[in-house]
Amino acid sequence: MRVLSAHTGSQLLYDPKDARWPDWEIVVGIEVHAQIKSRHKIFSAAQTSGYEQVPNTHVSMFDASLPGTLPRLNPRCVDLAVRTALALDSDIQTRSTFDRKHYFYSDLPAGYQITQRYNPFSKGGYLNLTQSGVSVRIEQIQLEQDTAKTAFDARRRVLSIDLNRAGSGLMEIVSKPDMRSPEEAGDYVRSLQAILRAVGSSDGNMEQGSLRCDVNVSVNRPGRPPGTRCEIKNLNSIKYMMIAISAEVFRHISLLERGETVPQETRGFHEDSHETFKLRSKENSPDYRYMPDPNIPPLVLCSEYIERIRGSMPELPAKTRIRLIKCGLSDRDVDVLMIVDSQKEVGFDGKTGGGIIAYFDELTKENDAKIVVNWDLTLSLRLTHELLGQLTRRGRMFQQNTIPATQMGELIQMVQSGSMTGDSGKELLRFLLDNPSDKPAHQLADELALLTLQDSALQILCRDVVSSSPTEVKLIRKGNMKIINKLVGKVMKKSRGRADAQATLAVLEGLIQTP
Repeated sequence: MRVLSAHTGSQLLYDPKDARWPDWEIVVGIEVHAQIKSRHKIFSAAQTSGYEQVPNTHVSMFDASLPGTLPRLNPRCVDLAVRTALALDSDIQTRSTFDRKHYFYSDLPAGYQITQRYNPFSKGGYLNLTQSGVSVRIEQIQLEQDTAKTAFDARRRVLSIDLNRAGSGLMEIVSKPDMRSPEEAGDYVRSLQAILRAVGSSDGNMEQGSLRCDVNVSVNRPGRPPGTRCEIKNLNSIKYMMIAISAEVFRHISLLERGETVPQETRGFHEDSHETFKLRSKENSPDYRYMPDPNIPPLVLCSEYIERIRGSMPELPAKTRIRLIKCGLSDRDVDVLMIVDSQKEVGFDGKTGGGIIAYFDELTKENDAKIVVNWDLTLSLRLTHELLGQLTRRGRMFQQNTIPATQMGELIQMVQSGSMTGDSGKELLRFLLDNPSDKPAHQLADELALLTLQDSALQILCRDVVSSSPTEVKLIRKGNMKIINKLVGKVMKKSRGRADAQATLAVLEGLIQTP
């Protein structure tokens, strides 16, 4: 198992025996391009475009690179980028500058991209991976503008340009080459997604293009210097990113074992064939002809500004995990809560919508944490599974949950106190999802006849079942006690789940033992 130190990322121990590529070490670094969740673009007043917006409707003159237009830095993008840097323990620079990166593609109207190649606003930092525990060092975090989006219609042989995305604010988060497997790379992106969503700086939705990865891959023999690296561009799925890394590793190994060299290239990935393909020879910095942008002054950040943002930072995922485990939750319970919580909506103001962890925290103000997750330990009715399962069956995200925490808390207490059975609790939960109501849970349970049967009613029901089951009663009196579970089932069915199973068993045993 390879371990990296928490702050330096220095290699302490490495076992190269991976069955997929024995006697080879792979080296992976990732450049993540995360779209900043700001209402407006980074250098213009145009609104940031949503995923399904009509093409070319969110475009300013600056985004279209019309002559005479000038950039104006959006301070909200800076705020959210600083939140990201603080979350990654990165060293925020008090003075940074913007550069022009020149290249000529149809999706870049100006012929250059505004970025921070040489003096980024933040340097260093690290990210502890959730699953492997490895610490990946951060090289730098830089602000830049996004390009337009191209779409090629193969049937009509037409290339379309959508400028909606042009000029949207991006954070480019560049890692050190500290990952040694596709799994670590996947863990890195998932961990980074969780942090971006927690601080509200990006929604991190890869399927919608708001988070894209460029992966640098090289291979070498253990103990030898890293080999020639190739970059795989624009990967927008963790699954396919891991497959692309594996495919590229096997391609490098095949070339090297045949005595050939690995050319430095920029490559794409074909999701159908699971193969990488050459896009172009890899450019170096001189090829892009970087120059300082003459229209944007240096970005100067004072310590008071940084500390003000630090004071507004939310709880980070690593701290949340530790807190939940201290509540007595299992790793599995925490994983479920955090995976669902990572899907919460991030608003354009950088604030996150109410997730399941905030919901859980509100519930635990009045209820024991273990009970909230496990609900009723005896009945094994899990809040996380039951509520999330019912939402999934209805095609809803957790944010579409119609049961407020106060109502759910009352429902939990009713089940725990025995005033309602677990089955009745499930039925009330389903009712509330389909019929939202502001009535107290106990009032709804009473109206729906879901409250646990009182002793007198349970006695009458059990006597009726005993009198209508003479054969079963006779077998039980002869010592076949397993048959009594059949009678318990009959009572439960007649009561529509309102009878408590243990109380029913006790009443039946008393009635059968007293002819």
